[in-house]
Amino acid sequence: MRVLGIDLGSKRIGIAASDRSGTIATPLTVLQRGASQRVDHDEIAKIVSEEEAQAVVVGLPLNMDGSEGSAARSARMEADRMATVVGVPVYIHDERRSTVEGDRVLMERGLNAQDRRKVIDKVAAAVILQSWLDSGAAGESRVQ
Repeated sequence: MRVLGIDLGSKRIGIAASDRSGTIATPLTVLQRGASQRVDHDEIAKIVSEEEAQAVVVGLPLNMDGSEGSAARSARMEADRMATVVGVPVYIHDERRSTVEGDRVLMERGLNAQDRRKVIDKVAAAVILQSWLDSGAAGESRVQ
């Protein structure tokens, strides 16, 4: 099953995709936020179609203690709205430390800070998606 991973940010949205077997996540692209969430979700729906994805996993930015703060509530609400547009099941998954892990990987590859900023969102999306794939979480935490 091919799945997209989404890292929602206030300015950018990172997107990753799994291979067709649903085993390996790979960074795909970064979308600049548009005029509205609906515009963003329409763009994600296009990518779902182009990539022939069968599900979407949205990162849920929990607090380090596992509680939900305002960022998690916003992500949950956006995932709810996204689920009405993309045409495939939408899941949420804990994204704690995904950006930190992605940044660590990019530093190990020798990218400088400027180059890391260009790709961190899609790398964070890949970290979120890989975590979800590895957890065997398909079917859990489904939005709609």
